[in-house]
Amino acid sequence: MKIYKNRWICVIMTMLLVLVTLVGCGDNASNGQKAESYEYDYEQELNIIDDNYRNYYEIFVYSFYDSDGDGIGDLRGVIEKLDYIQEMGFNGIWLMPIMPSTTYHKYDVIDYKDIDPEYGTLEDFQELVDECHERDIRLIIDFVINHSSAQNQWFLEACDYLRTLDEGEEPDVTACPYVDYYHFSTEKIDSTYYGVAGVDWWYEGSFWDQMPDLNLESEALRGEIEDIAKFWIDMGVDGFRMDAALHFEEEDDDANNEILNWIYSYGKSLNPEFYMVSEVWASEKTITDYYGSLTPSMFNFDAASAEGKIMKAARNGSAVGFVQAMLRYQEDFSAVNPEYIDAPFLTNHDQVRVANALTSNPDNMKMAAGLLMTMSGSPFVYYGEEIGMKSSGTKDENKRLPMRWSEADDTGMTKGPSGSDKNAEQTFAALDEQLSDPDSIVNYYRRAIRIRNENPEIARGTITLVEELSEGNQAAITKTYEGSTIGILYNTADRDATMDLQGTALEGMEIRGYMTLHGEVVTLENGEVSLPAQSICILK
Repeated sequence: MKIYKNRWICVIMTMLLVLVTLVGCGDNASNGQKAESYEYDYEQELNIIDDNYRNYYEIFVYSFYDSDGDGIGDLRGVIEKLDYIQEMGFNGIWLMPIMPSTTYHKYDVIDYKDIDPEYGTLEDFQELVDECHERDIRLIIDFVINHSSAQNQWFLEACDYLRTLDEGEEPDVTACPYVDYYHFSTEKIDSTYYGVAGVDWWYEGSFWDQMPDLNLESEALRGEIEDIAKFWIDMGVDGFRMDAALHFEEEDDDANNEILNWIYSYGKSLNPEFYMVSEVWASEKTITDYYGSLTPSMFNFDAASAEGKIMKAARNGSAVGFVQAMLRYQEDFSAVNPEYIDAPFLTNHDQVRVANALTSNPDNMKMAAGLLMTMSGSPFVYYGEEIGMKSSGTKDENKRLPMRWSEADDTGMTKGPSGSDKNAEQTFAALDEQLSDPDSIVNYYRRAIRIRNENPEIARGTITLVEELSEGNQAAITKTYEGSTIGILYNTADRDATMDLQGTALEGMEIRGYMTLHGEVVTLENGEVSLPAQSICILK
């Protein structure tokens, strides 16, 4: 470097260097710097296929949108926000439990054929189903059959009957069929068993004494459950999210697989397009085993949460590790059920939110969203995730805080579950402010979902690794669906990268779309793709 003796020349040269640096960052900013322009020249025509590959939005109705001013979210509130959900690009909704219950979370069902009065009526629900279908949105509901509420009439009548028995007398299911609906015992088998008041009988309640476990081997109960399933499917429900599938029969995966297959087969007999996704909170190996149920989807807990494959890669981790995980899911899941549909997600209502897991780093949060939206199957997004909402601590209520529609207008704002920290500090702006900010998290989500809806290969395609372009923070794959192939390039590093497509399976492809952190531009010149920090590019 030449040393200038004249200090004014030094000043001028320094100013020129700064100016060159700023101009250079204008079109292709990196390392967190915002681009001067957010122009994007690659929006394609939507190509949405009407099948069970969907982009799902998980809604906790209680905290979502309040239509009647009582501070509690309701079904009519969901109806009012369907246009927003559709505009975001979601074409599937999962409603957390909506049936009558004693709790805010409503996983203890009192009546399986009704709507909790806090949420509305069956007529409101029917309108919601119809409005969803009018927008080509499929609606699935939580189907909670591992346990019921202790206030469920089945349980109350069973306990009343047990109190009439003489000491040593065995229950007679012809006298009270409900006594066979639960796991009753004359002994306290383990710590999950609780006493029936006023008599020396015990019942199993794996999660809570107010949620007695159902005996899914009971043929009479199975008849009830089929009747319940038909009730909701006849109303137009498109599928079920199966709660606690790992626990139907504790430590008996074969029995649990049979139960899942039974429910799915019955649902399919009523609606050939019936869909089911199951909660198997376990390792990738166990999730693979549950595809032996031959049901379409298991939530991919291996990919999710703070230490899952997605967020590890989003923290400037290995792109190759992320791609190899996708390849492993494809190989393992399809070997057991060739018709599987993966169900990846970042976090859900039982986990701390993405913002907490990624320490409110907007770049890493956007990267995580981009990775999720390029995975195979049907991605699930927990309400508020798209605006970077935070949870507060580990208390369950604080994972379900009110959706932040606006700071200036409290219309539709809910009060959240009793006991939640309603004033939990939030890092990012509310939805209305973010929608007008091209650099916001929500607008990153919009583009990511749009790209997914433009390219059906992303959800459905068979993945192949492009080895020549995959090392460390950079990776490349192809996805092929019905004779159409796209390429996906990943750069998870906090610096720019270049990929030379020449001599690879991607040679000759053109840019079809991309996701960058702050409006930076991905370029392709002379066979080389310039990828800004933490970016994803789609080629075709």
